[in-house]
Amino acid sequence: MRILINGLCGHMGNEVARLAAEGYRGAELVAGVDFCNAAAATVPCASSFADAETNVDCIVDFSHHSCTTALLEFAVRNNIPLVLATTGQTEEERAAIRAAAEKIPLFFAANFSLGVALLIELAKKAAAVMPEAEIEIIEKHHNRKLDAPSGTALAIASAIQTVRTDATVNCGRSGQAKRTKEEIGIHAVRMGNIVGDHEVIIGTPNQTITLKHEAHSRALFAEGALAAAEFLCGKSAGLYDMNSMISF
Repeated sequence: MRILINGLCGHMGNEVARLAAEGYRGAELVAGVDFCNAAAATVPCASSFADAETNVDCIVDFSHHSCTTALLEFAVRNNIPLVLATTGQTEEERAAIRAAAEKIPLFFAANFSLGVALLIELAKKAAAVMPEAEIEIIEKHHNRKLDAPSGTALAIASAIQTVRTDATVNCGRSGQAKRTKEEIGIHAVRMGNIVGDHEVIIGTPNQTITLKHEAHSRALFAEGALAAAEFLCGKSAGLYDMNSMISF
């Protein structure tokens, strides 16, 4: 499985490259794209998509959401399956993702952890079984993360909204307003080198359930991205996610 990494020289790009060099999931790193630091790469690495390698089986993207439109155009133009592991996209960029998935196999997830996928399903189940419970989400990441709240926290809230159709999301509560019954609160912490913690608190006046996932290493997400690339190869055009790959 020949892999091109977009964002090759970033933290996560380096993790994917390391695993690919070990042959994880049959991956072979053949090229990369990095707009900022292409010269530092140890494999052929272009500084733009115009010069990027096209003889690959899949693209794995860990970059910045501002690259999304150009990346989608490159993948569609060359008919290359794409694993999109970058978060923080605007509504316009998300619309472009959906449109591209009509033409190529595209795997898009807020988080590439199996544990997080399970956390989301458990949170959704708890929200359905306990309709009177209040729900709060706390996410913690390193101080270099740009988007807040995290894509994973938003994905948890979105999943809960599928079973609570009247639920509303309140990111970063402040002011003097009373908490509403329908509210899902999301709180973002940015400090140090926290890889990624997500906690969902489901509580009534008489009991509380706490669901928590802690990521101990970025290798966790690199493993998930390469597993997604392996899954995507040979698939028809469509938009895939963790639930497509994992049966609960």
